[in-house]
Amino acid sequence: MNSARKTAVKILKEVFDKSAYSNIVLGRELNNSQLNDKDKALVTEIVYGTLKYRYTIDNILSYYIKSGLEKLETYILNILRISVYQIAYLDKIPEFAVVNEAVELAKNKSPKGAKLVNGVLRSYLRTKGSVDYYNKNNKLEELSFKYSFPMWMVKLFVESYGNEQAEKILDGLNLVPSVTVRVNNLKTDYEEAWQRLEESGYDIEEGKICPEAIQIKKGKNIEDNPLFKDGLITVQDESAMMIAPSMDLEENMVILDLCSAPGGKACHAAEIMNNTGRVLAFDIHESKLPLIKENAERLGINNIRCGVLDAAIYSQAYNDKADRVLIDVPCSGLGIIRKKPEIKWTKDKQSIKNLVKVQREIMLNAAKYVKKGGKLIYSTCTLSKEENEENIKWFIKKCPEFTIEPLYYGKIDNIIYHKEGYITILPDKNMDGFFVAKMIKHR
Repeated sequence: MNSARKTAVKILKEVFDKSAYSNIVLGRELNNSQLNDKDKALVTEIVYGTLKYRYTIDNILSYYIKSGLEKLETYILNILRISVYQIAYLDKIPEFAVVNEAVELAKNKSPKGAKLVNGVLRSYLRTKGSVDYYNKNNKLEELSFKYSFPMWMVKLFVESYGNEQAEKILDGLNLVPSVTVRVNNLKTDYEEAWQRLEESGYDIEEGKICPEAIQIKKGKNIEDNPLFKDGLITVQDESAMMIAPSMDLEENMVILDLCSAPGGKACHAAEIMNNTGRVLAFDIHESKLPLIKENAERLGINNIRCGVLDAAIYSQAYNDKADRVLIDVPCSGLGIIRKKPEIKWTKDKQSIKNLVKVQREIMLNAAKYVKKGGKLIYSTCTLSKEENEENIKWFIKKCPEFTIEPLYYGKIDNIIYHKEGYITILPDKNMDGFFVAKMIKHR
């Protein structure tokens, strides 16, 4: 068990101190470890749980460590964090076992640290039912502590959506995401894919909104399954699956996807067009292009061409060339926190303002590539109105040759249909938070 917790502490150090991506570090460490499947599952649980609830955990620890957490050695602090997480949020591990494991782990570094760990955790166990760790008369503090989000982010959601909707968003962003796959209609149909998944022992259900979506509730790693390896299905969140159908695609169109990697939306567009026309998939990072190519090859797609392109810098070669231009712009990612909980700690209000500048540069540039009668699709995986609604309103004023075409997917409980025509998808157990707007060019 101790080696599992030691691995978790090591991963958290990289994420907290070096801003590493949790999924990448976790995958690397588990692949290189000698841990059994049960311990690997424990590491995953502890890492994602501690990341998700860090705000609440640190509030609790600050009550017992009056000198401040910043003065603690990182290794000791992260031992305390994973221990409080296990005590507060996991009911299968006995509390005394958590404390003993934490003390043993701390001894490896320093006897003094082990004594501190022992004292803090035992104090927490003695008093946790009788202590107020936040001001119960302050609604923002209450929501921040309950759902473990930084105060500025809670305030942003409350100001944008109101108390009730904000609380649903906070709850949705803490849910454990299910794996969703998209059926590739170039290679199979929904019924066959469904049957084969059931035969492989997967517990599945239909997607919430997208006709190609299948939710995997339980089963082995889907990427090891022949259906995935042979390209009959691909993993994609159902919110992201809504982008390509929103583009009103027809066969033999020319599509530009300006921020494409890893290529899920470009591949979906190619599938809808039955491998006709051209999908030009660009990314600013050349290192990411193989991801697009690998996805396309696995799925049997041959109408995608990849290239390096800065979406914010004009290229004469694509002026008025595209029937559809997709800009899934770089964003703060506040809608995908359930998959990347470290976003809670790596973003701030200033980083959003910096992103808005880039997003607007991309929008103005992308508009030049859309031919008359063509359409521009803008999407993000954030819930920040500054990056979403405000950008669209700004763009329509700047480019009056475009008007918004309303999007509608049916009566879905987690979709906000704005009167202007664009939509916000709120996070729930099946879908990430997303924003989509479709605009047509009239001249």
